[in-house]
Amino acid sequence: MAPSQQQTFRLYLLRHAQAGWAEPGERDFNRRLTEEGKAEAALIGKSAAEKNYRPDLVISSAAIRCRETTRIFLHSFRGAIEASYLDEMYNAQAETYLNLALARDEVSSLMLVGHNPTMEAVAEALLGRDILEASLPHGFPTAGLAVLDCASRDKAKRDSWRLIDFLTP
Repeated sequence: MAPSQQQTFRLYLLRHAQAGWAEPGERDFNRRLTEEGKAEAALIGKSAAEKNYRPDLVISSAAIRCRETTRIFLHSFRGAIEASYLDEMYNAQAETYLNLALARDEVSSLMLVGHNPTMEAVAEALLGRDILEASLPHGFPTAGLAVLDCASRDKAKRDSWRLIDFLTP
């Protein structure tokens, strides 16, 4: 009998696309994408689809700008990809995102769509500061998509993760 092969877990970290400022009386949660942001989300979705960066599941912040980014991004994929929207991802610490990512054993790839500085903090927690700064010297841009792989059963170990690619619109 052949030994079982460890399947790589892929994590996609997508920062929402460019959003406008809150209008007077509007909550930050309700900020919408700008026209440029909509174009960014479409471009990053197209680039991801061309590279076959297709998540099995998407978990997004429920903030309007993240919902819009997710919807536009997923339009680039012809098949249905399940997406869920969580209020707790808005204004969350990296620990919340990490718990969501590391708890998903039923899928082989997961995308988190969220906010900065949390996205940078998650990438730093998984990759380390040196790799993050070398890969993203100007920070995690709007509509930036980090593609990370973990080949270890212990997804919580920092040295288990590799940055495979980073896409920008």
